[in-house]
Amino acid sequence: MMDELLKRIERLEYYQQLLLEIVNTNDYPFTKLIIQKKLGPEEVLEFQHLCEYMNNKLQEQKAEGLLYFYPLLKEFSDKLNRKLEVKETVESCLQQYLYVELMTEFKKCLLG
Repeated sequence: MMDELLKRIERLEYYQQLLLEIVNTNDYPFTKLIIQKKLGPEEVLEFQHLCEYMNNKLQEQKAEGLLYFYPLLKEFSDKLNRKLEVKETVESCLQQYLYVELMTEFKKCLLG
């Protein structure tokens, strides 16, 4: 029974890979990243909470007149799920129009 379940799971993962190859994911690069990095629903929710938290901090810092957000990027990087790379995550979020203001500031920091 367990062997059969394992084979079915492996087949589903294979089908998922095939679907990613044939479906145009250009409009959803972050969603594609979630699938490629095998993030679960809880991990995606944690990411969303992290971005909301970081976005609030960004707004507070801007209200205080700060213009340099590298420490915020560092904090984001430290708290980001280890399955995700910072630069790739920032780029995919920007392309999918997620947390645009926050990710734009992070991208500026990454470019130096």
